[in-house]
Amino acid sequence: MSSESGEGRRSARAFTPDFLTELFHNPLDPGYADAAAHRAKTGRPARPGWSVGPIGVAVIVLLGFLCAVAYRQTMAEEPGRAQARSGLVAQIKQRQDETDALSARADELRAEVSRQREAALGGSQAARLRDLEASTGLGRVRGDGVVVRLADAPKGHDVVVGANVGPPQVLYNDLQAVANDLWGVGAEAIAINGQRLTATSTIRNAGEAILVDFRPVTGPYEVSAIGPGSMRKLFESSSSALTLRKVAQVAGLSFAVRDADDLTLPAAPESRLRYAEPAASPSVSSSGGDGPFGPGTSSSPSGGG
Repeated sequence: MSSESGEGRRSARAFTPDFLTELFHNPLDPGYADAAAHRAKTGRPARPGWSVGPIGVAVIVLLGFLCAVAYRQTMAEEPGRAQARSGLVAQIKQRQDETDALSARADELRAEVSRQREAALGGSQAARLRDLEASTGLGRVRGDGVVVRLADAPKGHDVVVGANVGPPQVLYNDLQAVANDLWGVGAEAIAINGQRLTATSTIRNAGEAILVDFRPVTGPYEVSAIGPGSMRKLFESSSSALTLRKVAQVAGLSFAVRDADDLTLPAAPESRLRYAEPAASPSVSSSGGDGPFGPGTSSSPSGGG
């Protein structure tokens, strides 16, 4: 009697606080045993039955009606949205055309001002002014140099990007690095997609757009530089060139450097000049006295020693 009860206790599922002990002692879930018993009894596997009552049918019909109403309302409003979208596209195109026309007119006026100024200055002074404009980016220049071309990876390019490698898109700091390294190897004039760089130029991003002096540029990006004949060889060993070649190999980005003869870089728009004026300082008291930093001193800027 005692042995049978012991066997019953051993076969019964016992509770243990240790999950791993329970898993090794009883690896089979009780549901499998119930399913096997049902299969042996009926000859077919057990399936959970379900039925849809009147309330379920009403809910399904109501959901279908709401979906149909929402679809019909969406399709009814589509012509209005399409018309508004086409109107915005037309306005954007009109503004772009006006901006291009004004930019072309500004270039014509700038060229006319240059001609009038050279005629008024004379030979030597006009030549000196042209040299200064060329060095500051305010004058058009021509010469031999190099062109660095960057482009995003083709769409659908599936690669495994390494942990230390950038995305398959050209970023604004890529253009910054290329321009800085070109200046470092002796470039005398640089332009990005026709936008001339000066000492006050900025290269930044706004959303997904890249701005050069607040003007958007789109890929492929060409950084043109005029400088000495050794510029390409020196640039090829720069940090930006080595990094971009690695990104091109791993992420599919396009990067190429080539020599270019007789490059013409346009003049940059005239920058807004800013002037500094000395701040008005209070006069020092004639009676002297003890200042906050010791006897005979004063805290005003004009009272230094």
